[in-house]
Amino acid sequence: MAGAVMTGFTGQAYAMRPSNPTIRVIDRTVSGKVTSVEDNLPVPGVSVVLKGSKSGTNTDADGTFKISIPEDNAVLVFSAVGFVTQEVTVGNKSVVDIVLASDQKILTEVVVVGYGTQKKSQLTGAISSVGAKEINEMPITNLGQALQGRAAGVDVTQSGSKPGTVPKILIRGRRSFNAGNDPLYVVDGIPLAGGYEDMNPNDIQSMEVLKDATATAIYGSRGANGVVIVTTKRGGQKGKTTVSYDGYVGVSKALDKVELFNGTEFAEFVREAYRATGGYKDAAGNAIPTGVINAEADAKVAVLGGDPNVAKGIANGTSTDWQDLVVKTGVMQNHSVGIQGGNDRTQFYISGAYFRDKGVVKEANFTRVSLRSNIDHQVNKWLKVGLSSYMMNSIRNGDSLNTYGMTINQNPLAVPYDDNGKLIFSPTNDALLTNPLAELVKGAQVAELKRYRIFNSLFTEFSILPGLKYRVNFGPDFTISRYGRFIGSQTNARKGGDAQAKALQGFAFNWTLENIINYSKTFGGKHNLNVTLLHSFQKDRAELFSASVQGVPVETQSFYNLGAATTIFSPASGYIPWQINSYMARVNYDYNDKYLVTLTIRRDGSSRFGENSKYGNFPGIAVGWNLGNEDFLKSVTWIDLLKIRAGWGKVGNTGLAPYQTQGFLGRTSYAWNTTPAYGYRGDRIGNPDLRWESSTTANVGLDFSFIRGKVQGSLEFYQTNTTDLLLSDQLPGSRGYAAVTRNVGETRNRGIELSLTTNNVNTAGGFKWTTDFTFTKNTEAILSLYNGKVDDIGNGWFIGRPLSTVYDYRKIGIWQTNEADAAKAVNSEVGQIKLKDINGDGKINANDREIIGSDVPDFSGGITNRLSYKGFDLSFFFFARVGNLIRSEFHRNNNALAGRYQQMKVDYWTPNNPTNEFPRPKSNQEFPVYGSTLTYFDGTFVKLRNVNVGYTFTPELSKKLGMESLRLYSSIQQPFIWAKYRSKYNGVDPETTGLAAGGTGVTPATMVITFGVNAKF
Repeated sequence: MAGAVMTGFTGQAYAMRPSNPTIRVIDRTVSGKVTSVEDNLPVPGVSVVLKGSKSGTNTDADGTFKISIPEDNAVLVFSAVGFVTQEVTVGNKSVVDIVLASDQKILTEVVVVGYGTQKKSQLTGAISSVGAKEINEMPITNLGQALQGRAAGVDVTQSGSKPGTVPKILIRGRRSFNAGNDPLYVVDGIPLAGGYEDMNPNDIQSMEVLKDATATAIYGSRGANGVVIVTTKRGGQKGKTTVSYDGYVGVSKALDKVELFNGTEFAEFVREAYRATGGYKDAAGNAIPTGVINAEADAKVAVLGGDPNVAKGIANGTSTDWQDLVVKTGVMQNHSVGIQGGNDRTQFYISGAYFRDKGVVKEANFTRVSLRSNIDHQVNKWLKVGLSSYMMNSIRNGDSLNTYGMTINQNPLAVPYDDNGKLIFSPTNDALLTNPLAELVKGAQVAELKRYRIFNSLFTEFSILPGLKYRVNFGPDFTISRYGRFIGSQTNARKGGDAQAKALQGFAFNWTLENIINYSKTFGGKHNLNVTLLHSFQKDRAELFSASVQGVPVETQSFYNLGAATTIFSPASGYIPWQINSYMARVNYDYNDKYLVTLTIRRDGSSRFGENSKYGNFPGIAVGWNLGNEDFLKSVTWIDLLKIRAGWGKVGNTGLAPYQTQGFLGRTSYAWNTTPAYGYRGDRIGNPDLRWESSTTANVGLDFSFIRGKVQGSLEFYQTNTTDLLLSDQLPGSRGYAAVTRNVGETRNRGIELSLTTNNVNTAGGFKWTTDFTFTKNTEAILSLYNGKVDDIGNGWFIGRPLSTVYDYRKIGIWQTNEADAAKAVNSEVGQIKLKDINGDGKINANDREIIGSDVPDFSGGITNRLSYKGFDLSFFFFARVGNLIRSEFHRNNNALAGRYQQMKVDYWTPNNPTNEFPRPKSNQEFPVYGSTLTYFDGTFVKLRNVNVGYTFTPELSKKLGMESLRLYSSIQQPFIWAKYRSKYNGVDPETTGLAAGGTGVTPATMVITFGVNAKF
């Protein structure tokens, strides 16, 4: 009966297969129309999927659809960006019309604002948010990496690729010369006394960055440089406990090596350096011209034939790549287990994590082990208590070591091992060049930093009356650190001398106690009021001790037995306490979610300031207007959110080190005939009138969301003026003191920020594509200094320019053979650097210097694209900084052009190669005259920061594997860097933390490839 058709009692058509007696319903077509509940208009692009299958379609421009279903109890799932997903059982209907409600998450999303939360639609300050999605998108080692390119107005720059290196974070630029520009970090409501590097990124639920003074005023003197609020993961209320595992393993590789001269090129480079000074001559004393090699001349050059080891290398055609001997493949791994659960009364989150990063240079590695426990318990209807506890132990090795830098200067004509395979400590006769591999012998060089930290946040919250709550926060923070340094005899630093060792120990205890009253009330259904009152007290105590020795008898003792050394140097110790007492009041009011007002006032008293100025007042006011809620825009259905904000506020900077208001004594020595004696003299003038640096910010912002969240973002314009800068005002030497710290000077920051998220594609077939984009432009300027609007050329401070500015001569080429007379007129010569004569007087002097540039970029930004299709997901993140200047210490240290050491391969001038790039090598000068002009480069770069591809198993398959969910992924971090600094000028990495980039401690830029899993049970 193949192909036979039967008719059942219901009139449905059935087909019977001989091989399978199962009866099935023949597919039938269902059609319908989807409209919006707000305006009854059709909704195009709605995904219509048959639940439990991959069959689906989407609505057309008229909101209509058609789909085939197999049976009467089929369920259709309707979903679209900006709407609440809806499921409908078809039954025996052939027409299914659906009305979708808008998803108000865009408007009701809650943002942490400090001492409370607010709906996104009611924010009046400039706040950027980074959620768990962005944090977990790539295998990061610290929260700074998660902020880079993800939050407009936040400039995050890596300071190298050594394991454990922490990025530098600036929010809306620099304001201060001496009081610090680092933001305040607040974790689970408690301000951190130290940095953020100890935190485990896997524990973070979200980060909010408070940028303008109206948002940061609640933190007063701590918020001058912006505030980063970190919220860690908490438990749930569903009565279910879940166990999650997030882990990855990977390898790190150097993107490339520094291009150096090979053996033959180095030998010719040295010859040219001696030709330039008349030192490359044959046996008869005749000068050997460029391009000609002479054995007798080589023998007279100490760096070449004058060294038997090098002479042998020249004869054998040796070309040792010392970089290859030191650089290896690094290994990175991270394992984190979290347990999360709870019910309506108790919620908990417990996690443990292990992170290990072994860098691409053997000496460098970083290990962190952490444990977190977050517990919240509702004792009864009026009492709630909670605890957040974080314990961490980290070990960082090799931070201050520089074996890689030694490889760049090592002679390529020498060899590292003798014929028996034994390490040669001095491969050449140059006393300053020892074998870099000797630094890597176990125990020869030790630089180990250990940190132990316990950070807690405890709270008790009382519900006194409806809308009235009283909360007590207590946050003790313990940090113990120990830095051990050992330098063995057979190292470059000691060169066979006695071994040295030192140890530094530190203990810090910081605690914060806060009393918070919060009152919320709605009047008449349209008037919403929230009042927050705060008293906060924070106290910090740091103790330091260090000791150093020489002549460690047994090198295996390293720095653990300083007392056994033959020479013990004077120990040192320190005690640094400080405390802050604060009061704060904040009032939030809105009328019918249309008109918003925030008023804030904080009063801080700091022990760091003088008796006459310990307290400062920091007010803020902000207003907002939700235009989208006005009657004249409610009919515009494509507007979800349209809000204008404006605010003004004043905050202080408490970055002044303790005791700066007091006078200091300095130790001095005397000689009583032949007997030494010690005493004290005045060393620094105190100033009891020192007061806070004050930053005043005006901010105008626009928040928007269109087409049910398909396009949403924020646009900000701001200006910050910082006055009463803490600067050292110079004094006449006759006073006995060089300077005194006073409140003088003013700086300004202006900028524009854009954050944009677009939902580009969401098809019925399951393909989705979203984009996040950030853009930041900040302009720094010095407005005045101690003498008013007068430049300080010595410090590189110029009115109207950024805080870090390069003021120097400008290289315009190399003096060529036909310019010999012109070169001589300015005390130079053919083959050397040619400078720009600014004033055209035919002389080169200090008046010919000009402003070359600054490390402040013209703009920076990031773009993240996320694509997903039926379980597969792909994301890639680009980050760029444009228009900043690099002053490359790496080029200064490795481009001496003296002919003594190996160096970067550059296009240098010779009579046969009349280039304008680099001057002729000269053996009688350590660095070229005006060599600083060779260290300035355009710092513009674009980095493909991360590429992540993954697959999420279906719920059915995950359950078969005994899991709730399972995702496998692979990530590539920083596979490409596009920058002229690298491609043309042989630089390592253009991303820096300041003007001086890539000094002696540089390591190669790296690419990291990881494979990971996210599993939940």
